[in-house]
Parts: sequence; C-alpha cells; structure tokens
Amino acid sequence: MSQEQIIKILFVCTENICRSPTAEVVFRHYAKKAGLDHLIFSDSAGTHSNHIGEAPDKRAQRVAQHRGYDVSRLRARQVKTTDFAEFDLVLAMDEDNLNTLKHLCPSTDAHKLSLLMKFSEKSETRNIPDPYYSGLRSFEQVMDTIEDATQGLLYHVCEKLLNRNLSRR
Repeated sequence: MSQEQIIKILFVCTENICRSPTAEVVFRHYAKKAGLDHLIFSDSAGTHSNHIGEAPDKRAQRVAQHRGYDVSRLRARQVKTTDFAEFDLVLAMDEDNLNTLKHLCPSTDAHKLSLLMKFSEKSETRNIPDPYYSGLRSFEQVMDTIEDATQGLLYHVCEKLLNRNLSRR
C-alpha cells in the first residue's frame, strides 16, 4: 500500500500533554478495532512549547489507563510548519488552538483545519475544555467527549476511504 492511500490525522491542543495525546490514542484504538489501522495514521502536537519531550499529564494517563488506553509512551511536541502539508486533517481541541493553527498554516493547507468536535455525535459544544487546571473529574469528562468525537471522526474517515476506493473503479 502506498503512502498516498493512508489518511493522516493530527490532533492539536495547547501543550500536547492532556487532550491531544488522549485523542491520538483513542482514535488509534478505534481505527485498530475497526481493522483500519493500516490505512490511518494519527499523531498529536501542541501549539505551545512548554512541555516538549514530556509524557502526558499523570491524570490523563490515569484516566486513559482506566479505560484501556496507554498514552504513557507519547511525548509532547510542538506543531511544525511541515505538519500542515503532511497531514490530511489537523484537528484542534478548541477555538483558541484553531485560531493559533490558522495563523501558522499556509493558505494552501487551510482547508485541512477543523475542530475535533465537528465530528461529535452526542454534543453540540465546539470546544473540548482543557482539564489541566481542574481535577480528575474534568479529565474523565474530556475522555467522554474525545471518545464520542473520535468515533464520529472514524465514521467520517471510513466514508472518505470508501469514496477513494469507489472512485478508483
């Protein structure tokens, strides 16, 4: 399978230690469960650089582990200009992240930017709140929201893959 056939998705939050690594791992889990992990690549990054090289927040790790996901091996990184060309979708966790991405993104790749919550099946909220300054319950709520939105995203990606296959016939 060639690289062009793989759909690449980048999840972005502020520091890449809470929301975006969680979204990366949860989405990867759903893709694998659907048997599509060979067709989908996901990564995560932050708009800021304060935690580069650090593991996700311990509370995010705890909530993820409790639900069967392992984020402990991930390390925070900052969004790079080359990410916009490399990824098919660059999904922000909130409006602030999206606005930062819009300023960094070349106009030729601006169509790739969106909020992850656009794919939510259960919620009409646009933002996934940053749980960093909150308690464990906020991390649980973020996980609930991310599980919902990434399931909707997987449905969207499946449609995209199906359309690619149909157009080749």
